[in-house]
Amino acid sequence: MKLKAIRRDILRFLGKSFLWIAASVLCKTFRLTFVNKSAIDALEAEGKNYVLAFWHGTMLLPWYFNRKKNFIALVSKSKDGELLAKILKSWGYEVVRGSSSRDGNIVLHNMIDYSKNKRTVALTPDGPRGPIYKMKAGAVITAQKSNIPLVLVGVGIKKKKILKSWDKFEVPAFFSKAKVVYSTPIFFKNDMSYKETSDMITFCEKKLNELQEEAGRFQ
Repeated sequence: MKLKAIRRDILRFLGKSFLWIAASVLCKTFRLTFVNKSAIDALEAEGKNYVLAFWHGTMLLPWYFNRKKNFIALVSKSKDGELLAKILKSWGYEVVRGSSSRDGNIVLHNMIDYSKNKRTVALTPDGPRGPIYKMKAGAVITAQKSNIPLVLVGVGIKKKKILKSWDKFEVPAFFSKAKVVYSTPIFFKNDMSYKETSDMITFCEKKLNELQEEAGRFQ
């Protein structure tokens, strides 16, 4: 048992030390196509912040191409989250640790505060433990309470390995074709009722799944 623990600690150390380098090298090899990127280019050109949401299993690429921006990243407090936080900090993100399942109200208030202070929030609305492709309330409520838009992102990778994890995490192959599809910015009324909020969460979930399907179609 001690030997296994030592091996696990060594692998975790190597992951923290070198995984961000490997991820950066991998992402630089992709042959990228963007669809509707003008949607966020216009927001950023005007100095406007927003909430950016993408599914947990597709997160590598969105995290990478939004590096070195004025972004806040929401990352779980799990051990896997430690590795992701290390990568994101190396890419210039300010990382906030927490999850909707454990300390959801505190995390939500923090996200709203950051958003009101002109920071763009990036998150995975089905994380950190799923269910897969099911949107939790955080992205919609953060955007609505902060009076900023929500932008959804579908990500397609042509050549990849799909892991046997809850999120079917996609590990891209080097030099793979990749497609990133943005929604138009989605705005919310300030005075939405509980039912209206639930309906908008359902709408955004459906829209994100449609974007994901579109991103997965390659010619």
